[in-house]
Amino acid sequence: MSSVVATTAVRGRFLDIQNTVAQAREIHDQVRYVEDGLLISQNGKIQWFGSWQEGQQHLPVGVEVQHYPEQLIVPGFIDTHIHFPQTEMVGAYGEQLLEWLNTYTFPTELQFSDKAYADQIAQFFVQELLKNGTTTALVFCTVHTESVDALFEAAGQHQMRLIAGKVMMDRHAPKDLCDTPDSAYTDSKALIEKWHGKGRNLYAITPRFAPTSTPEQLAKAGQLKAEYPDVYVHTHLSENKNEIAWVKDLFPEQQGYLDVYHHFGLTGSHSVFAHCVHLEDAEWDCMHQTDSAIAFCPTSNLFLGSGLFPLNKTWEKQVKVGLGTDIGAGTSFNQLQTLNEAYKVQQLQGDKLSAFESLYHATLGGAKALSLDDKLGNFNLGKEADFVVLDLKATALQALRQQRAKGIEDALFALMTMGDDRNIHATYIFGQKAYVQN
Repeated sequence: MSSVVATTAVRGRFLDIQNTVAQAREIHDQVRYVEDGLLISQNGKIQWFGSWQEGQQHLPVGVEVQHYPEQLIVPGFIDTHIHFPQTEMVGAYGEQLLEWLNTYTFPTELQFSDKAYADQIAQFFVQELLKNGTTTALVFCTVHTESVDALFEAAGQHQMRLIAGKVMMDRHAPKDLCDTPDSAYTDSKALIEKWHGKGRNLYAITPRFAPTSTPEQLAKAGQLKAEYPDVYVHTHLSENKNEIAWVKDLFPEQQGYLDVYHHFGLTGSHSVFAHCVHLEDAEWDCMHQTDSAIAFCPTSNLFLGSGLFPLNKTWEKQVKVGLGTDIGAGTSFNQLQTLNEAYKVQQLQGDKLSAFESLYHATLGGAKALSLDDKLGNFNLGKEADFVVLDLKATALQALRQQRAKGIEDALFALMTMGDDRNIHATYIFGQKAYVQN
C-alpha cells in the first residue's frame, strides 16, 4: 500500500535537455521533446520516463494517471541566487547597490531576529517559489540563526531541495545586524550540523560580500569550508563598479575582488558567486580553474543599474552559470520573466538567447551550477522528480500568439517572452503535487 501512495504517474507533453553541454550550440542536439509522454516516480525519484505508448505497461496497478493533455511539462526551475528576507521589499525605488542596501535592505533584515516573523515570511517565500515553478533555490537568509531555521522548516513541509545559510557580516552594517568572526563560525557550524544533508536540505556558508566581512571573518568562513568541503559557499561578486572600487580599498593586498575570496579558500565547485557583471580576464580564468559558478541575475542587474552580464563569456571561458531572480533587487520570483530580461540583456550586447538555451539555464544548467546535475535538471532515470506543468495559453494574448507558433521552440520562446506566474499550472516536488493554480 505504501508504494502506491509514494508512486506518481503523469502523462502529457514533456520537454527537457538530456545532458549538460560545453557550448550553447550543442544544446539543440540534447533537446528531448515527447509529444505524448509518461513519467512515473516512486519515493520521489524518476523510475520510468518515455512515450505513453511504451509506458503503459510499466504503470503499477491502482495508480491514477494525472493527465495534462494541453500543457507542457518541464523540469523544475532552479534559482541560483535569491534573498528570502527581501521578499517584502521588492521594487524599492531609486537607488544603486550600496545606497539600496543601507536605505532598504538592512532595516528590513533587522526584523528577522523574531522567529515568529521569520516563520511568517518563510512560509510566504516558499509558497511564492512553488507558485512560480521554482523547485530548488540557493537562498540568502539573514545574520540571525532564526531565519535559517524558519526557512528550512518551511521547505521541509514540501520535501523541497533548498540550499541556504546564515549571513556572515561583522562590519559596515547596523550593529544589530553584525556578528563577529567567532560567533559567525560557531553559529554557522551549528547550523551545518543541524541542517546540511538532512532530508533534501543543504547548507551554504554565506558571507554577504567582501566589504561587510573583515579578513578575520573571511578566514573563519574559509576554515568552515575546509572542515565541511561538501558545504556550499554563496556570496556576491563584482555587481557594481563602486562596490569593486570599495573592495580594492579594503583589501589592497589582494589582486582583485575574486582574489579576496580565493585567498581565503572560498572558491571551488560548490561556490556560487552572484552577478559577476564586471569580471576581469584573470577573474574569469580563476572561476574556470576553480570550477566556481556564477548566478546571472538580469532583472536585478537592470533594476539597480549594475550593468549587462556577458553571458556568452561563460561559454567562451567554460564557467558554470545558472539563473538567479535575486529577490528583492530582482523584481520577480518567476524564471520566465527572468529569462525575458536575460534575452534583452543579450540583445543590448548584440547577442541572442535562444529558447532552448534559456530552458537549459533555468533547469539543467542551473543544476550544474549548483553541482546537482546528478540529481536534478531533467527527466533522466533516477533523478529527483521535481517538475512544472506549464499553461502556454494563460492569457488571451498568449493564446493568440501560440496559434502562430512554428513548433515547440517558437512556442517556448513566446512563453518565455510573455510568461509569468499565471502560466504555472502545477508544481511537483519530489514526485508530489505541491502547488496547483486555483
